[in-house]
Amino acid sequence: MASRVGKRPLLALLGLGSWIQGFRCFPWMAVNFFLKDGLNVAPSTLQILQNSANLPMVGKPLYGVVSDAVYISGQHRLPYIAIGALLQAVSWLMIVLLPASLITIPTLSFFLLLGNLGASIGEVANDAIVAEATTSGSSGQLQSFVWISASIAGVFGNLFGGIAVDALSPKAMFFIYGIFLIIQFFVTVSVPEKDLNLPLKSPSKTGIGSQLSELLMVLQKPEIKYSIVWFSASYAVIPILTGTMFFYQTQHLKLDSSVLGLSKVFGQAAMLLWSIAYNRWFKMVPARKLISAIQGTMAIFMVSDALFIKGFYRNLGISDSAYVVVFSGMLEVLCLFKVLPFSVLMARMCPPGCEGSLMAFLMSALAFSTIISGYLGVALASLMGVSANDFTGLPLGILIQATCTLVPLCWSSWIPHETDIKKQKKAE
Repeated sequence: MASRVGKRPLLALLGLGSWIQGFRCFPWMAVNFFLKDGLNVAPSTLQILQNSANLPMVGKPLYGVVSDAVYISGQHRLPYIAIGALLQAVSWLMIVLLPASLITIPTLSFFLLLGNLGASIGEVANDAIVAEATTSGSSGQLQSFVWISASIAGVFGNLFGGIAVDALSPKAMFFIYGIFLIIQFFVTVSVPEKDLNLPLKSPSKTGIGSQLSELLMVLQKPEIKYSIVWFSASYAVIPILTGTMFFYQTQHLKLDSSVLGLSKVFGQAAMLLWSIAYNRWFKMVPARKLISAIQGTMAIFMVSDALFIKGFYRNLGISDSAYVVVFSGMLEVLCLFKVLPFSVLMARMCPPGCEGSLMAFLMSALAFSTIISGYLGVALASLMGVSANDFTGLPLGILIQATCTLVPLCWSSWIPHETDIKKQKKAE
Protein backbone atom coordinates (compact mmCIF):
# COMPACT_ATOMS: atom_id res chain seq x y z
CA MET A 1 0.00 0.00 0.00
CA ALA A 2 2.79 2.43 0.88
CA SER A 3 4.45 1.96 -2.49
CA ARG A 4 1.18 2.67 -4.28
CA VAL A 5 0.64 5.83 -2.29
CA GLY A 6 4.20 6.91 -3.03
CA LYS A 7 3.71 6.20 -6.71
CA ARG A 8 0.77 8.58 -7.06
CA PRO A 9 2.67 11.84 -6.41
CA LEU A 10 5.58 10.49 -8.48
CA LEU A 11 3.36 9.92 -11.52
CA ALA A 12 1.51 13.20 -10.94
CA LEU A 13 4.69 15.29 -10.82
CA LEU A 14 6.39 13.52 -13.71
CA GLY A 15 3.18 13.70 -15.72
CA LEU A 16 2.81 17.42 -15.06
CA GLY A 17 6.49 18.13 -15.77
CA SER A 18 6.54 16.18 -19.04
CA TRP A 19 3.22 17.73 -20.08
CA ILE A 20 4.52 21.26 -19.48
CA GLN A 21 7.70 20.53 -21.43
CA GLY A 22 5.77 18.84 -24.22
CA PHE A 23 3.55 21.92 -24.49
CA ARG A 24 6.61 24.12 -25.17
CA CYS A 25 5.85 23.75 -28.88
CA PHE A 26 2.90 26.13 -28.31
CA PRO A 27 4.97 29.29 -27.62
CA TRP A 28 7.79 28.17 -29.92
CA MET A 29 5.47 28.11 -32.91
CA ALA A 30 4.78 31.76 -32.19
CA VAL A 31 8.54 32.42 -31.95
CA ASN A 32 9.12 31.02 -35.45
CA PHE A 33 6.45 33.19 -37.05
CA PHE A 34 7.48 36.21 -34.98
CA LEU A 35 11.07 35.91 -36.19
CA LYS A 36 10.00 35.40 -39.80
CA ASP A 37 7.20 37.97 -40.06
CA GLY A 38 7.91 40.35 -37.17
CA LEU A 39 11.69 40.66 -37.35
CA ASN A 40 12.02 39.61 -41.02
CA VAL A 41 14.95 37.24 -40.48
CA ALA A 42 16.42 35.10 -43.28
CA PRO A 43 16.09 31.26 -43.27
CA SER A 44 19.73 30.85 -42.18
CA THR A 45 19.28 33.39 -39.36
CA LEU A 46 16.13 31.63 -38.18
CA GLN A 47 17.90 28.27 -38.04
CA ILE A 48 20.94 29.74 -36.29
CA LEU A 49 18.70 31.32 -33.65
CA GLN A 50 16.71 28.10 -33.25
CA ASN A 51 19.82 26.06 -32.59
CA SER A 52 21.74 28.67 -30.59
CA ALA A 53 18.83 28.92 -28.18
CA ASN A 54 19.56 25.29 -27.27
CA LEU A 55 23.04 26.10 -25.94
CA PRO A 56 21.90 25.89 -22.26
CA MET A 57 21.02 22.25 -22.93
CA VAL A 58 24.74 21.53 -23.36
CA GLY A 59 25.27 22.34 -19.69
CA LYS A 60 23.02 19.50 -18.55
CA PRO A 61 25.87 17.43 -17.05
CA LEU A 62 26.66 20.29 -14.68
CA TYR A 63 23.00 20.57 -13.66
CA GLY A 64 22.90 16.80 -13.23
CA VAL A 65 25.97 16.74 -11.00
CA VAL A 66 24.59 19.56 -8.87
CA SER A 67 21.21 17.82 -8.67
CA ASP A 68 22.87 14.56 -7.61
CA ALA A 69 25.17 16.17 -5.05
CA VAL A 70 23.60 19.37 -3.69
CA TYR A 71 20.48 19.09 -1.56
CA ILE A 72 18.15 22.05 -1.04
CA SER A 73 16.19 21.79 2.21
CA GLY A 74 16.96 18.08 2.28
CA GLN A 75 15.78 17.51 -1.29
CA HIS A 76 17.77 17.11 -4.50
CA ARG A 77 15.22 16.68 -7.32
CA LEU A 78 12.01 18.67 -6.81
CA PRO A 79 13.72 22.00 -5.95
CA TYR A 80 15.46 21.93 -9.32
CA ILE A 81 12.20 21.24 -11.13
CA ALA A 82 10.72 24.26 -9.34
CA ILE A 83 13.73 26.44 -10.21
CA GLY A 84 13.47 25.38 -13.84
CA ALA A 85 9.76 26.24 -14.00
CA LEU A 86 10.40 29.64 -12.39
CA LEU A 87 13.18 30.57 -14.83
CA GLN A 88 10.99 29.63 -17.78
CA ALA A 89 8.05 31.61 -16.44
CA VAL A 90 10.23 34.68 -15.95
CA SER A 91 11.65 34.43 -19.49
CA TRP A 92 8.31 34.15 -21.30
CA LEU A 93 6.51 36.72 -19.13
CA MET A 94 9.34 39.24 -19.49
CA ILE A 95 8.92 39.08 -23.27
CA VAL A 96 5.24 39.85 -22.70
CA LEU A 97 5.97 42.81 -20.41
CA LEU A 98 8.68 44.44 -22.54
CA PRO A 99 7.54 47.19 -24.93
CA ALA A 100 7.68 46.36 -28.63
CA SER A 101 10.54 48.82 -29.20
CA LEU A 102 12.82 46.71 -26.96
CA ILE A 103 12.05 43.38 -28.64
CA THR A 104 15.13 42.93 -30.81
CA ILE A 105 16.98 39.81 -31.92
CA PRO A 106 19.57 40.09 -29.08
CA THR A 107 16.84 40.70 -26.46
CA LEU A 108 14.67 37.86 -27.68
CA SER A 109 17.70 35.57 -27.89
CA PHE A 110 18.59 36.32 -24.26
CA PHE A 111 15.15 35.40 -22.96
CA LEU A 112 14.97 32.29 -25.15
CA LEU A 113 18.33 31.22 -23.70
CA LEU A 114 17.04 31.87 -20.17
CA GLY A 115 13.89 29.88 -20.87
CA ASN A 116 15.86 26.95 -22.25
CA LEU A 117 18.17 27.12 -19.23
CA GLY A 118 15.15 26.64 -16.99
CA ALA A 119 13.78 23.90 -19.25
CA SER A 120 17.09 22.02 -19.20
CA ILE A 121 17.36 22.19 -15.39
CA GLY A 122 13.82 20.87 -15.02
CA GLU A 123 14.39 18.13 -17.59
CA VAL A 124 17.57 16.98 -15.82
CA ALA A 125 15.72 16.56 -12.54
CA ASN A 126 12.82 14.77 -14.25
CA ASP A 127 15.18 12.44 -16.13
CA ALA A 128 17.05 11.66 -12.91
CA ILE A 129 13.82 10.73 -11.14
CA VAL A 130 12.86 8.46 -14.04
CA ALA A 131 16.32 6.85 -14.07
CA GLU A 132 16.25 6.27 -10.30
CA ALA A 133 12.84 4.64 -10.51
CA THR A 134 13.97 2.56 -13.50
CA THR A 135 16.93 1.12 -11.62
CA SER A 136 14.40 0.13 -8.96
CA GLY A 137 12.65 -2.08 -11.50
CA SER A 138 10.15 -0.20 -13.69
CA SER A 139 11.48 -1.89 -16.88
CA GLY A 140 10.96 1.15 -19.09
CA GLN A 141 7.30 1.71 -18.14
CA LEU A 142 8.02 5.05 -16.49
CA GLN A 143 9.92 6.27 -19.56
CA SER A 144 6.92 5.34 -21.70
CA PHE A 145 4.57 7.14 -19.31
CA VAL A 146 6.66 10.31 -19.50
CA TRP A 147 6.84 10.10 -23.28
CA ILE A 148 3.08 9.55 -23.56
CA SER A 149 2.40 12.56 -21.36
CA ALA A 150 4.78 14.76 -23.37
CA SER A 151 3.36 13.50 -26.65
CA ILE A 152 -0.22 14.27 -25.62
CA ALA A 153 0.89 17.76 -24.60
CA GLY A 154 2.66 18.12 -27.94
CA VAL A 155 -0.51 17.16 -29.79
CA PHE A 156 -2.54 19.81 -27.98
CA GLY A 157 0.27 22.38 -28.12
CA ASN A 158 0.73 22.08 -31.85
CA LEU A 159 -3.00 21.86 -32.56
CA PHE A 160 -3.84 24.95 -30.55
CA GLY A 161 -0.61 26.66 -31.64
CA GLY A 162 -1.47 26.37 -35.32
CA ILE A 163 -4.85 27.98 -34.62
CA ALA A 164 -3.58 30.54 -32.12
CA VAL A 165 -0.90 31.90 -34.47
CA ASP A 166 -3.68 33.40 -36.59
CA ALA A 167 -6.07 34.26 -33.75
CA LEU A 168 -3.69 35.58 -31.05
CA SER A 169 -0.58 37.70 -30.87
CA PRO A 170 2.74 36.01 -30.04
CA LYS A 171 2.80 37.78 -26.67
CA ALA A 172 -0.60 36.32 -25.79
CA MET A 173 0.72 32.83 -26.52
CA PHE A 174 3.81 33.50 -24.40
CA PHE A 175 1.58 34.71 -21.55
CA ILE A 176 -0.58 31.57 -21.62
CA TYR A 177 2.46 29.31 -21.38
CA GLY A 178 3.95 31.47 -18.62
CA ILE A 179 0.81 30.89 -16.53
CA PHE A 180 1.17 27.11 -16.96
CA LEU A 181 4.74 27.35 -15.71
CA ILE A 182 3.69 29.31 -12.63
CA ILE A 183 1.14 26.59 -11.86
CA GLN A 184 3.87 23.94 -12.20
CA PHE A 185 6.11 25.90 -9.84
CA PHE A 186 3.52 26.07 -7.05
CA VAL A 187 2.46 22.44 -7.47
CA THR A 188 6.08 21.27 -7.30
CA VAL A 189 6.99 23.22 -4.15
CA SER A 190 3.88 21.89 -2.41
CA VAL A 191 5.00 18.22 -2.59
CA PRO A 192 7.68 16.83 -0.22
CA GLU A 193 10.27 14.77 -2.08
CA LYS A 194 10.09 12.01 0.50
CA ASP A 195 6.59 11.23 -0.80
CA LEU A 196 8.14 10.04 -4.09
CA ASN A 197 9.85 7.05 -2.40
CA LEU A 198 13.04 7.49 -4.42
CA PRO A 199 16.06 5.31 -3.57
CA LEU A 200 18.20 6.77 -0.81
CA LYS A 201 21.77 7.72 -1.76
CA SER A 202 24.90 6.90 0.17
CA PRO A 203 26.15 9.83 2.29
CA SER A 204 29.59 9.37 0.75
CA LYS A 205 28.25 10.54 -2.61
CA THR A 206 26.97 13.95 -1.62
CA GLY A 207 29.91 16.04 -2.77
CA ILE A 208 30.16 17.62 -6.21
CA GLY A 209 33.79 16.51 -6.54
CA SER A 210 33.00 12.88 -5.79
CA GLN A 211 29.97 13.02 -8.07
CA LEU A 212 32.09 14.33 -10.94
CA SER A 213 34.66 11.62 -10.32
CA GLU A 214 31.95 8.99 -10.36
CA LEU A 215 30.51 10.34 -13.61
CA LEU A 216 33.97 10.26 -15.24
CA MET A 217 34.43 6.67 -14.08
CA VAL A 218 31.05 5.70 -15.52
CA LEU A 219 31.86 7.38 -18.84
CA GLN A 220 35.07 5.35 -19.05
CA LYS A 221 33.10 2.11 -19.24
CA PRO A 222 33.37 0.98 -22.88
CA GLU A 223 29.71 -0.05 -23.23
CA ILE A 224 28.56 3.39 -22.05
CA LYS A 225 31.27 5.49 -23.71
CA TYR A 226 30.93 3.98 -27.19
CA SER A 227 27.13 3.96 -27.02
CA ILE A 228 26.98 7.68 -26.26
CA VAL A 229 29.57 8.48 -28.94
CA TRP A 230 27.53 6.61 -31.55
CA PHE A 231 24.26 8.15 -30.40
CA SER A 232 25.69 11.67 -30.53
CA ALA A 233 27.35 11.16 -33.91
CA SER A 234 24.13 9.74 -35.35
CA TYR A 235 22.66 13.24 -34.93
CA ALA A 236 25.72 15.43 -35.45
CA VAL A 237 26.57 14.13 -38.93
CA ILE A 238 23.11 14.98 -40.30
CA PRO A 239 22.81 18.58 -41.60
CA ILE A 240 19.25 19.46 -40.63
CA LEU A 241 17.31 21.94 -42.77
CA THR A 242 14.39 22.85 -40.50
CA GLY A 243 14.67 26.61 -41.01
CA THR A 244 14.93 26.21 -44.77
CA MET A 245 11.95 23.83 -44.88
CA PHE A 246 9.91 26.24 -42.75
CA PHE A 247 10.50 29.01 -45.30
CA TYR A 248 9.86 26.62 -48.21
CA GLN A 249 6.51 25.60 -46.78
CA THR A 250 5.37 29.11 -45.80
CA GLN A 251 7.04 31.31 -48.45
CA HIS A 252 7.10 29.07 -51.54
CA LEU A 253 4.13 26.76 -50.99
CA LYS A 254 2.14 29.45 -49.13
CA LEU A 255 0.83 26.88 -46.66
CA ASP A 256 -1.36 28.18 -43.85
CA SER A 257 -0.08 28.06 -40.28
CA SER A 258 -2.89 25.64 -39.42
CA VAL A 259 -1.39 23.13 -41.88
CA LEU A 260 1.98 23.37 -40.13
CA GLY A 261 0.19 22.98 -36.81
CA LEU A 262 -1.58 19.84 -38.05
CA SER A 263 1.74 18.52 -39.32
CA LYS A 264 3.24 18.85 -35.87
CA VAL A 265 0.09 17.35 -34.34
CA PHE A 266 0.50 14.32 -36.60
CA GLY A 267 4.14 14.04 -35.53
CA GLN A 268 3.27 14.23 -31.84
CA ALA A 269 0.51 11.67 -32.34
CA ALA A 270 3.12 9.41 -33.94
CA MET A 271 5.33 9.96 -30.88
CA LEU A 272 2.43 9.00 -28.64
CA LEU A 273 1.76 5.82 -30.61
CA TRP A 274 5.47 5.03 -30.58
CA SER A 275 5.57 5.38 -26.80
CA ILE A 276 2.69 2.93 -26.45
CA ALA A 277 4.02 0.55 -29.10
CA TYR A 278 7.50 0.51 -27.57
CA ASN A 279 6.19 -0.31 -24.11
CA ARG A 280 3.97 -3.12 -25.42
CA TRP A 281 5.91 -4.70 -28.26
CA PHE A 282 9.36 -3.23 -28.86
CA LYS A 283 11.01 -2.94 -25.46
CA MET A 284 12.22 -6.54 -25.76
CA VAL A 285 13.77 -5.89 -29.21
CA PRO A 286 17.57 -5.46 -28.97
CA ALA A 287 18.39 -1.74 -28.78
CA ARG A 288 20.99 -1.93 -31.56
CA LYS A 289 18.54 -3.49 -34.00
CA LEU A 290 15.73 -1.09 -33.14
CA ILE A 291 17.81 2.10 -33.21
CA SER A 292 19.52 1.12 -36.49
CA ALA A 293 16.12 0.48 -38.08
CA ILE A 294 14.95 3.94 -37.04
CA GLN A 295 18.12 5.51 -38.48
CA GLY A 296 17.55 3.84 -41.83
CA THR A 297 13.88 4.85 -41.88
CA MET A 298 14.90 8.48 -41.38
CA ALA A 299 16.97 8.34 -44.58
CA ILE A 300 14.02 6.91 -46.52
CA PHE A 301 11.77 9.76 -45.38
CA MET A 302 14.42 12.30 -46.39
CA VAL A 303 14.57 10.86 -49.92
CA SER A 304 10.78 11.17 -49.94
CA ASP A 305 11.12 14.88 -49.11
CA ALA A 306 13.41 15.37 -52.10
CA LEU A 307 10.82 13.70 -54.34
CA PHE A 308 8.15 15.93 -52.84
CA ILE A 309 10.03 19.10 -53.72
CA LYS A 310 10.54 17.80 -57.27
CA GLY A 311 6.74 17.44 -57.59
CA PHE A 312 6.61 13.62 -57.58
CA TYR A 313 3.70 13.35 -55.14
CA ARG A 314 1.89 16.29 -56.69
CA ASN A 315 1.85 14.38 -59.98
CA LEU A 316 0.27 11.44 -58.14
CA GLY A 317 -2.57 13.66 -56.97
CA ILE A 318 -1.35 14.11 -53.38
CA SER A 319 -1.72 17.73 -52.30
CA ASP A 320 1.15 19.66 -50.76
CA SER A 321 -0.86 20.12 -47.56
CA ALA A 322 -1.54 16.40 -47.20
CA TYR A 323 2.12 15.51 -47.72
CA VAL A 324 3.36 18.13 -45.25
CA VAL A 325 0.87 17.03 -42.59
CA VAL A 326 1.71 13.32 -42.83
CA PHE A 327 5.25 12.85 -44.14
CA SER A 328 6.89 16.07 -42.95
CA GLY A 329 5.21 15.71 -39.56
CA MET A 330 6.51 12.16 -39.27
CA LEU A 331 10.06 13.02 -40.34
CA GLU A 332 10.27 15.86 -37.82
CA VAL A 333 9.80 13.48 -34.89
CA LEU A 334 11.30 10.30 -36.33
CA CYS A 335 14.78 11.26 -35.17
CA LEU A 336 13.43 11.38 -31.61
CA PHE A 337 12.19 7.79 -31.76
CA LYS A 338 15.75 6.67 -30.97
CA VAL A 339 15.77 8.54 -27.65
CA LEU A 340 13.28 6.26 -25.88
CA PRO A 341 15.01 2.89 -26.44
CA PHE A 342 18.43 4.47 -25.97
CA SER A 343 17.47 6.14 -22.68
CA VAL A 344 16.13 2.81 -21.42
CA LEU A 345 19.40 1.17 -22.45
CA MET A 346 21.41 3.81 -20.59
CA ALA A 347 19.24 3.49 -17.50
CA ARG A 348 19.91 -0.25 -17.42
CA MET A 349 23.67 0.30 -17.64
CA CYS A 350 23.75 3.25 -15.22
CA PRO A 351 25.20 2.50 -11.76
CA PRO A 352 23.02 3.57 -8.80
CA GLY A 353 23.69 7.10 -7.53
CA CYS A 354 24.83 8.53 -10.88
CA GLU A 355 21.46 8.58 -12.66
CA GLY A 356 21.08 12.34 -12.83
CA SER A 357 24.64 12.95 -14.01
CA LEU A 358 24.67 10.26 -16.69
CA MET A 359 21.23 11.00 -18.12
CA ALA A 360 22.05 14.71 -18.10
CA PHE A 361 25.32 14.02 -19.94
CA LEU A 362 23.40 12.00 -22.51
CA MET A 363 20.87 14.78 -23.10
CA SER A 364 23.70 17.31 -23.21
CA ALA A 365 25.48 15.29 -25.86
CA LEU A 366 22.21 15.11 -27.80
CA ALA A 367 21.71 18.88 -27.54
CA PHE A 368 25.28 19.60 -28.63
CA SER A 369 24.92 17.20 -31.55
CA THR A 370 21.71 18.83 -32.75
CA ILE A 371 23.33 22.27 -32.54
CA ILE A 372 26.20 21.04 -34.71
CA SER A 373 23.63 19.47 -37.01
CA GLY A 374 21.79 22.77 -37.29
CA TYR A 375 24.92 24.72 -38.12
CA LEU A 376 25.87 22.11 -40.73
CA GLY A 377 22.40 22.55 -42.20
CA VAL A 378 22.99 26.30 -42.57
CA ALA A 379 26.30 25.57 -44.31
CA LEU A 380 24.67 22.99 -46.60
CA ALA A 381 21.83 25.35 -47.55
CA SER A 382 24.38 28.06 -48.33
CA LEU A 383 26.46 25.61 -50.40
CA MET A 384 23.35 24.63 -52.38
CA GLY A 385 22.48 28.29 -52.95
CA VAL A 386 19.18 28.04 -51.08
CA SER A 387 17.63 31.32 -49.91
CA ALA A 388 14.22 32.68 -48.92
CA ASN A 389 13.34 33.06 -52.61
CA ASP A 390 15.37 30.33 -54.31
CA PHE A 391 14.90 26.64 -53.45
CA THR A 392 16.23 25.01 -56.62
CA GLY A 393 19.18 23.46 -54.78
CA LEU A 394 17.07 22.09 -51.92
CA PRO A 395 16.37 18.58 -53.38
CA LEU A 396 20.11 17.88 -53.83
CA GLY A 397 20.76 19.19 -50.32
CA ILE A 398 18.17 16.78 -48.91
CA LEU A 399 19.73 13.84 -50.77
CA ILE A 400 23.10 14.74 -49.23
CA GLN A 401 21.32 14.87 -45.86
CA ALA A 402 19.91 11.37 -46.42
CA THR A 403 23.34 10.00 -47.32
CA CYS A 404 24.82 11.47 -44.13
CA THR A 405 22.02 9.80 -42.14
CA LEU A 406 23.13 6.35 -43.30
CA VAL A 407 26.79 6.86 -42.37
CA PRO A 408 26.42 6.03 -38.61
CA LEU A 409 25.05 2.58 -39.51
CA CYS A 410 28.60 1.64 -40.49
CA TRP A 411 29.60 1.49 -36.80
CA SER A 412 26.29 0.59 -35.11
CA SER A 413 28.17 -2.29 -33.44
CA TRP A 414 29.20 0.28 -30.82
CA ILE A 415 25.72 -0.13 -29.32
CA PRO A 416 26.00 -3.15 -26.98
CA HIS A 417 23.78 -6.21 -27.16
CA GLU A 418 21.50 -6.99 -24.23
CA THR A 419 23.54 -10.13 -23.53
CA ASP A 420 26.69 -8.02 -23.21
CA ILE A 421 24.96 -5.79 -20.67
CA LYS A 422 23.83 -8.77 -18.59
CA LYS A 423 27.36 -10.21 -18.61
CA GLN A 424 28.78 -6.86 -17.51
CA LYS A 425 26.23 -6.60 -14.67
CA LYS A 426 27.15 -10.07 -13.43
CA ALA A 427 30.87 -9.26 -13.60
CA GLU A 428 30.29 -6.19 -11.42
